This record gives sequence, structure tokens and C-alpha cells, in this order.
Amino acid sequence: MTNEVKDPLFILIKSLTKSEKRQFKLYAGRLGNNSDSKFVALFNFLDKSSKLDESLIVKKGIVTKLQLSNLKAHLYKQILISLRLNPVHRTARMKIREQLDFATILYHKGLYKQSLKLLDKAKNLAIDSEENNIAYEIVEFEKIIETQYITRSISSRADELAIQAKDLSVKNVIASKLSNLSLQLYGLMLKTGYAKNDKEHEYLKNYFEGRLPQYDWDLLGFREKLWLYKSYLWYSLMSQDFLSAYKYSKKWVDLFYESPNMIEVNPVFFLKGNTYLMESLFLIKDRVGLEKKIDRLEKVVKSDGFPQYENTLAVSFLYINTNKFNLHFLKGSFEEGLPLINEVLKGLEYYKNHIDGHHVMVFYYKIACLYFGMGNHEKSIEYLQKIISNKSLKMRQDLMCFARVLSLFAHYEAGMDEHLEVQLRETYKFLIKMDDLYSVQKEMIKFLRNLENVNPLNIKIEFKKLYDRLKKYENHPYEKRAFLYLDILSWLQSKIEDRPIGEVIREKVKLEARS
Repeated sequence: MTNEVKDPLFILIKSLTKSEKRQFKLYAGRLGNNSDSKFVALFNFLDKSSKLDESLIVKKGIVTKLQLSNLKAHLYKQILISLRLNPVHRTARMKIREQLDFATILYHKGLYKQSLKLLDKAKNLAIDSEENNIAYEIVEFEKIIETQYITRSISSRADELAIQAKDLSVKNVIASKLSNLSLQLYGLMLKTGYAKNDKEHEYLKNYFEGRLPQYDWDLLGFREKLWLYKSYLWYSLMSQDFLSAYKYSKKWVDLFYESPNMIEVNPVFFLKGNTYLMESLFLIKDRVGLEKKIDRLEKVVKSDGFPQYENTLAVSFLYINTNKFNLHFLKGSFEEGLPLINEVLKGLEYYKNHIDGHHVMVFYYKIACLYFGMGNHEKSIEYLQKIISNKSLKMRQDLMCFARVLSLFAHYEAGMDEHLEVQLRETYKFLIKMDDLYSVQKEMIKFLRNLENVNPLNIKIEFKKLYDRLKKYENHPYEKRAFLYLDILSWLQSKIEDRPIGEVIREKVKLEARS
């Protein structure tokens, strides 16, 4: 019975660092007579195992089959308690919650002044960290103590708490509305995708403006501004307004640099803002800007003050390396990106419990594009096949679409004619089934459908025809995004002129730098 992929306990144990494992064993030992207890034995067994085999656990005599489920749950809880005691994981929110718990204990013991003292300390930390929901909860707790017991507080105490509660309530309401809008826009993108025409853009505009709450800018704190920028960013990306996406992602990131303490409080939000900023720079083809942002983010992540959690390290790996691939694509430096492939493959193995299957497939696509660009079409096909043959994972249709198209071109380039006809038929069927195809994709379908009938002597003529048909969509407001998945124009130009695609892209970079 092997189920290590989905078992939460096994994944949790494998995510532990050496210091965390050592701390857990010390923690378990302090519980008294637990060095030989069943849950410690189970921990040691799973720690040394490469996979979870429940039948082997029972066979080893660690626990009976009937007791195994309860023992796993108990071990899971004890590991979490141990991690909670680890200073590395003591975030501002956990510190606030701990002070609130202590204050609650003192309150129930009738030590009201001591309770209020801790609550005031926790409240100040919550306000400084923009944890306004917890701050509001603390104020409400303070009000309970002040109204039920004679604490001889100053006479203005009641008004002070009432004003604090009102201000925090207003902030929490606007933050909730803005976070709801951001979530609704994300849900809409999953449902309908990016705006493909004026009608869809008008619907998106009305949807966004109809749900954007009224607010007073002067009353917005860090968190409210964060949700506001995030909402505008989603709207900009869905509208395919990449300059606007750059504007709001930059505001998002600048918000953190203006309040550096918030990077430690909300490291994942900081990282996400940076990846949207880098993606926006990729979308507007700002090579210099993208390179600078990658370098800056790497320095921040490696700095002493940045939280070194497994999650933040995995997210940093994902975002930074995704954009390193994008930078190579923009610069046409395919061969220079070869060391990045090995680095990413090692990272995917190391962070396999932290990176979801979809993002793994995105990396495979970028690896395939890099190999395609350097002319290693067999390796490109190898990684594209990992995507195409993945039946268990639901990916974005656009990623699967361009993976199939690139695979077809890679087979053509590799001279694998015996597979080309099958590839053509399967790719054509897949594209036909897609809903709401872009015009770029429709032109590809026409080209692919007629490719097998083209005389090899006339292939350059057909490439030139396709190039001319696609060129007019390069800067189209709703079509240009398609060229970022696959730089088919540069590839077509390379075939027409008998030059490597990297050379074509690098020449474009030089021409743009002069203009």
C-alpha cells in the first residue's frame, strides 16, 4: 500500500530540515518516556523511508493496522506543535496570537490588569504589522474586560477603544471588499480567460468598475493599498493592457520597499508582486528592466533579513527561474541558458513537494523552448512530450496548444517526417476543439492543415505567406500575447533567411536598442 504522493504526514516529514528534525526529537524526549513511544518510532521509520508503505509499517510491528490512522494523526499534530515552538517560524502573526492566548489565560484567572497589558502589547504589534483583523479582535476583547470589570482605567479609555474599533472596522471592510474583487477577477480569468475582442473587454470593464468599492485614499493602509493594486493588476492583465499591468505591479512592489518591515511579515505577497512585475516587463519586452528586477530580487531573497521558509524558498526558486528563462527568450541567448536547465531540474526535484504539477509543466515548456532555440529539437520534443502525454493534469489550454504546435515544428526541424503526418492530424484536431481561438491560432490551423500538401521546394514561399499573415497581429491589442508563448515570427524569419533563430532575435534586440 503506497500513497506517499498524497499523504500529508509523509510530505510534512520530508519537508523538515535537519534542525527541525533534531528539534522534534528533543521536543518528543521532553514529553517524558517518549523516546521509545510509537509515534517517535513511526517518525524515525518514515524519516528514513523513500516512500510511504503502510503495510511495511504494520509488518515492522510499529503499530497495528487499526491503530495506524490515529497514530499518524497524533504524530502529525506533535510535529506541528514542535514547529510552532521553532523560532524560525515565529512570524509576527504567531507572536500576536501567542500574546492573545496568554492574555486569555490571564483573563480567565481573573488577572485583568495583566491581561490588558498583554492585549495592549499585542494590539500595537498587530497595528504595526497591518494585521487589522487580529487588532480588531483584540480591541473587542479589551472592551469586554473594560465593561465587565472595574480596572480604574483612565476616563477616556472607553472613547479611545470605540474610536479604534471603528477605524479598524472601516479598514477591514474596505480590505475585504478589495480582496473579494481581486478573487472574483481571478475566478473570472479562470472561467473566461483574457479579453479577446472589444465586446469581452467592455464586459470586463463593467464587471470591474461595478465591483470596485468607494474608498478614501488617505484612510488606506498598507494592506488596503496592496489589495487595490492587486485588483487593478488582474484587470490590466485580463485586458491585455501590459503597460498598465507594469504600472500596478510596480506600485505593488514599491509598497513593500517603502515599508521594508512588511517584507518579513508578508514574504509571499512580496514575491508574488515581484513575479507579476517581472512578467509585465517580459510582456512589454523590456529586457534591461527584467534583468535588473531579477538581480534585485535575488539579492533580497539571499539577504539575512528575508524569511528562509521552505515555502518562500520554493516560491523564490519558481519565480526567479521562470523569469530567467523569459530573459533568455527576449535576448535570444538560448545556448547561454543551458546551465539554467540543469539548475531548474535539480530544483524541481528538491522542491517537488512545494511546486504544483502545472508549474512543473510550465518549466518543461520553457526548457523545450530553450532547446528549440538552440537547435536541439530532439530534446525539445522530449520535454514537450511530457506535457502532451500528461492526461492526469488539467493545464491551461493555451499552454497545451502551443506545446503541441511547437512539437510539430520541432518534428519538422528534426526531419522526423515519419511522425509528422500523425502530429499534424492530432494537433489539428486539438486546436479545432479549443473554444474561442485567437486569430493567430486560426492562421496556424490553416498552415498546418496545408503543410503536408506543400512541395518541399516551395516551403519557403509558404513560410513567407504565413509570416505576412501573422505579422499584422504582432501588436494587435488582443492577439499579441500569443507570440509570447511561441516566437513564431522569429522562427519563420529564420527559416526564410536560413539563419539560426537566436541570431534573428539578437539582431532585433540590436535594432530596437538603436531606435
